[in-house]
Amino acid sequence: MTMSPDQVGSREDLASFVRLLHRDCAEDGDAWENGDLAGFLEALAAWIDDAGGWYRNACRELPADADWSFFARALRAATVYE
Repeated sequence: MTMSPDQVGSREDLASFVRLLHRDCAEDGDAWENGDLAGFLEALAAWIDDAGGWYRNACRELPADADWSFFARALRAATVYE
């Protein structure tokens, strides 16, 4: 991937980020912890539930109103989150 979640600041950026995730999955999905849709979606929901811990560990404040980068970070985290 060439774009980090912190670079996502708009709807268009998010669409580009999702396309990069899709390409990464198509090219290297076997390396993902959650490479199938069911596992990915379960990990996505679990990461969103536990996002407060990620933000605390990263010394950041959990956004009260999630922004585009929050969603991008959640999508990216779901590729490896257990």
